[in-house]
Order: sequence, then C-alpha cells, then structure tokens
Amino acid sequence: MVSRPPTFCPDCGTRLETATVDARERKRCPVCEDIVWHNPVPCASVAIVDRSRVDTRVLCVERGVPPGVGEWTLPGGHIEIGEEPAAAAARELEEETGISVDPDALEILSASAMAPRDGKHVMTVHYVADRADASGEPLAGSDASAARFWSPNEFDASGETFRPVHEQRFREATAFFD
Repeated sequence: MVSRPPTFCPDCGTRLETATVDARERKRCPVCEDIVWHNPVPCASVAIVDRSRVDTRVLCVERGVPPGVGEWTLPGGHIEIGEEPAAAAARELEEETGISVDPDALEILSASAMAPRDGKHVMTVHYVADRADASGEPLAGSDASAARFWSPNEFDASGETFRPVHEQRFREATAFFD
C-alpha cells in the first residue's frame, strides 16, 4: 500500500490545491474548503524476549512480502480500525509467528516514525514482553518467510539485515528487563 498525498477531494472530487495551514503545506479543496489530511499509517510491533539462556534472544521474522522482502524485523503490522495498539501487536505476533501473548502482558518499548518507504509513512508503537508470558513455538505465518529467536551476537555474525528502525528496537529489547 502506497500512501501518497491525495490529489482529489474525497467528498466532491475537485482537484486539490496546496495551502499553508499551521505553517505546513497541506492539500485543500477549493470548493469545500476542507483540508484533506495526509497522516501516517498506525502500526504496532512486539519484541518477545527470551531470557532463559545466557544470551538474551528476541523473536524476529524475515519478511516474505514487499516491502523489504528478506529483511528481518520485529513481528508487527497495521492497527485495524477500532483495535487497541497492544491488541494489534498481539494479533500480528500470532499471525506472523504462531506465538500468542495477552495484550495486557505487553509493555511499551518505544514509538517511532519510520522514514517514508515507497511513499508510505508509518508510525509504530513498539511493545515488549517476556517469553515466559507467551505461548507457542515460532513458525512463520502470514507475511513472514521465517521466524526465530536471535541474540545480538548471533544476528551480527549472520550477515543478515534488519528492516530500518527495527534493529534499534531489537537491541533495546534485549536490555529491557535488565
């Protein structure tokens, strides 16, 4: 899904103009006089942290669909209309990895606005949960081609690449429970 600025008014179909509103360039309908907002897509992700070994590991998925095929990332995706962010993170986790966790067990790790990719602007709420609070074994599902736990040392030695922004969250998650 590409998120480009709108060209036409969604109410009357008139071609939009550019206007300065709140010191920013916005799209505005010259007929309706309404501002047509171009806001980021809300997403949620969750880092499941396994502290049962000497080397703390985090559950990651390898993207199997565009954008970013072959990149590793934290499980996550779009928040549906009417869905709480933590519930979306838990749903996406189960869809992509087969691992389930109660949304109430999630703690906020951070939030970030990703650099636009193919015209799509995304804002993600990143959560973290202890592996002891999750159930199931990693199995790639939905848009993932692989799902596994990585320690930072294992990942660094692998030569694999992370999706932008998510490597930082991966590394933050390994230290979250310290």
